Amino acid sequence: MDYVTEKNAVIEKNVKKSRLKFNMNKVTRYLIIVGLSAICVLPFLWMLSASLKAESEIFGFPIQWIPEVFYWSNYVEVWTRVPFHVFYLNSFKIALISTVLLLFTSSLGGYAFAKIKFPERDKIFFLYVATMMVPFQVMMIPQYMLMSKIGLVDSHWPIIIINSFSAFGVFLFRQFFVSIPDELLEAARIDGLSEFGIYFRIILPLSKPAIATLIIFQFMHAWNDFLAPLIYITSEELYTLTLGMQFFVYEFDTEYSLLMAAAVSAIIPTIIVYFLAQEQFIKGVSNTGVKG
Repeated sequence: MDYVTEKNAVIEKNVKKSRLKFNMNKVTRYLIIVGLSAICVLPFLWMLSASLKAESEIFGFPIQWIPEVFYWSNYVEVWTRVPFHVFYLNSFKIALISTVLLLFTSSLGGYAFAKIKFPERDKIFFLYVATMMVPFQVMMIPQYMLMSKIGLVDSHWPIIIINSFSAFGVFLFRQFFVSIPDELLEAARIDGLSEFGIYFRIILPLSKPAIATLIIFQFMHAWNDFLAPLIYITSEELYTLTLGMQFFVYEFDTEYSLLMAAAVSAIIPTIIVYFLAQEQFIKGVSNTGVKG
């Protein structure tokens, strides 16, 4: 009996040690996650704080995160000194149209590469995906020359057209469509449904996670794009937000309080889009780890 009691005590001790070790590892992981999250969030908190301060208070040390006086007039000045609403609408127009067009082109391309058999399909897909390795800086001069030849410079259309095609989008949809059983599509074909009918009535309704993922990535890319508008747009009334914010940066000075207020105003649509699509986005990310 003493031997059995001693053995049970040792087992119980080992179990407690294992639980303690597991809890410590769990706490350590959470602390690391919280620390990394804080590093990511702190710049945004500083931006928000700076947008409500006077210019002379922004770079004070130590940092005063909550201003003594909230200068809401910074936001009023941002929207009244320059045509900020025009820049806002221009950015929204480019981001919305390019996102819708990219969803259409990428989903069609992904469907073709995933579910339609044609000669050299896999090789063509490999070559198309390989274009993701080519930096935009390499292609921007030929693209500009092409857009200039067809008379689209100094308009929003070059930016919209360039953003409407993406190898990443095709790759994303193709990988998602591969997981849809072929038997489902064959049954639809037997019932007389065309390929476009299968695409619109079966494939797209099953692809909400992939659609939400691409919406988030594309909208944020188009909304925050600076280089393409800088290259193609010269007229002030066509400026996007990224170009319009440069009105608060001068040759020898920068109005940081107004610049931060403009930046806070600029990130609101991207936050709204993410929260609207986050459920499907998270579901799509989690599904990427499911095999079978």
